[in-house]
Amino acid sequence: MSDFLALAYPWTKSIHIMAVISWMAALFYLPRLLVHHTERVGLTGETHDLFTMMEYKLSNVIMRPAMIATWVFGLCLVFTPGIVDWSLVWPWTKAVGVISMTVFHEWLTARVNGFAKGKNNLTGRQYRMMNEVPTLLMILIVLSVVVKF
Repeated sequence: MSDFLALAYPWTKSIHIMAVISWMAALFYLPRLLVHHTERVGLTGETHDLFTMMEYKLSNVIMRPAMIATWVFGLCLVFTPGIVDWSLVWPWTKAVGVISMTVFHEWLTARVNGFAKGKNNLTGRQYRMMNEVPTLLMILIVLSVVVKF
């Protein structure tokens, strides 16, 4: 199996990067949709239904498959011989960042489900603040992988 992972490494890494880009794009955009849904649309009406559909599709058609692909191909990279040295700090900080990004993803999914049920208990300002979470986690993850501290 390790021979196959080593041979597939360039493909695995390429697909992992594409999945990460897709996942991050959705993680950046969905909180902005929630800001506008909160501040401009409300929880009823035709525009609410439109926003609910857009949020659902972004969350379930783009964001979730991208997250799953990120995890699957990321784990393939982890198990490729010679790629990760667990005696260093960077794999651990990256792991914390990716797990935190996944928790944030699930938090957003819960917000989308709440809007679909006509419920929201956060303000636009709170969603704006939460929109910074994926940026901070991305910085941690990229620095971990590139600098390898």
